[in-house]
Amino acid sequence: MGSEQDTRSPAASLGLLDATMVGIGAMIGAGIFVLTGLAARIAGPAALLVFVLNGGVTLFTALSYAELASAIPKNGGGYAYIRETFSAPIAFVMGWTRWFTYMAAGALYALGFSSNFIEFIHLYWGGLPAGPIWQVGYALLAVVSFVMLNALSTEASGGAETLVTLVKIGILIVFIFFGISAVSSATFFGIDPGAAPTVSDFFSKGATKVLPAMGLTFIAFQGYDLIATVTEEVENPKKNIPRAIFISLGVTVLIYLLVVGVAVGTLGAPRLGSAKEKAVVEAAISFMPDVAFFGASIGAALIAFGAVFSTISALNAVVIGSSRVAYAMGREGQLPERLGNIHHKYGTPYSALMASAAIMLVATIVAPISLVGNLASLFSLLGFIVVNLAVIKLRRDQPNLNRPFEIPFYPAPPILGCVLNLVLAIFISWVTWAVAVGWLLVGAVIYVGLNSERTRTVLSNTQSTDAETTPIEDSTMSETVEED
Repeated sequence: MGSEQDTRSPAASLGLLDATMVGIGAMIGAGIFVLTGLAARIAGPAALLVFVLNGGVTLFTALSYAELASAIPKNGGGYAYIRETFSAPIAFVMGWTRWFTYMAAGALYALGFSSNFIEFIHLYWGGLPAGPIWQVGYALLAVVSFVMLNALSTEASGGAETLVTLVKIGILIVFIFFGISAVSSATFFGIDPGAAPTVSDFFSKGATKVLPAMGLTFIAFQGYDLIATVTEEVENPKKNIPRAIFISLGVTVLIYLLVVGVAVGTLGAPRLGSAKEKAVVEAAISFMPDVAFFGASIGAALIAFGAVFSTISALNAVVIGSSRVAYAMGREGQLPERLGNIHHKYGTPYSALMASAAIMLVATIVAPISLVGNLASLFSLLGFIVVNLAVIKLRRDQPNLNRPFEIPFYPAPPILGCVLNLVLAIFISWVTWAVAVGWLLVGAVIYVGLNSERTRTVLSNTQSTDAETTPIEDSTMSETVEED
């Protein structure tokens, strides 16, 4: 216990609420604030259908995560399941890409926090420095803060996630409460008051625009899988992990639909599309009470404050998730073994947190954020395909395995999950695919290097053992000759 690290398992200190908030906190990030206007710009009023369909696509893979989590209650999420189901190289690819996905998302959320934080403060005080260097500085400070919180206590980071996410949900509920009474069908469909809406009004941008809009907004539905990365730190994980996955996804989809419906129904798709990233703020200003809150519009202040909390909770969730994937890979020997250790005092995967933080900080400073975001989406889609395949393979290879939760209507959901995730991945640019191949090649070099080093170590130990035993055998033979 005197050493800095040991190899025991992390303590189960998170309840069902904490686990659920990890998923909700990760999904309801800046996405709903930023992507609503962009989806309306592409798909018009059918932006609402875009979020419905993405929720359906996500559900198929969520079912697979729930079954695997109940059958294989290990930290690491998708990586842990693939490690149990497929060969070591495939498991490494899964872990390597998921680790990158969470760290890339962390960089995105940190920068999102920075811009939202500056916008919120500037509502009341314009003296806050806001140049590009300052924006990166605030982002780095956010990453460091949550990494240190996670390094000191899983329970504290889980509690913080719960508190921040509840505040964020409360803000969105206020937005929905005031907005529902202001929704107009004429505004929603972009028609004259009293006219009957038609299907063509709903698909004013064309039905073919729904799929590209789904690809753009799919990142807003990533995050429920983070719940599975902390499986060993959740009480009664075989029951609570599936419950947390479904509750978090259900709550998130419901909130998304209400927010998008209110935004389109009060501001209209054309104005939402023109507002782009500030669409939800513009919608709030249009129907929130016309009162000033310390000199700023209460609608703008509320949504800006909500965006700050959204990015904070999403950042904390991916810090938790990325470190647990690195911890699981280190414990399995697929990354340096030190990453698979637990701090002797704090009971957290300290080394894995530090490694994840280092890459996250570098990505925050130098990475082209748009490319990183697309790459994270691509790796998520491909990872979800493999998770769905894992359910099918595990059912075939271990039919008698104890599964407290089983996918209904099997095998339809995992098959649909594979097909639909692949369709969305195809719509991601070839440049992103090229960079993804490059990242996989880097991983291949690391994987081969670690295996070569492990082989040399085994051979060295074997030779040392042989060298130690040979003199004993010679001595024994000599004594036998002398006796003869």
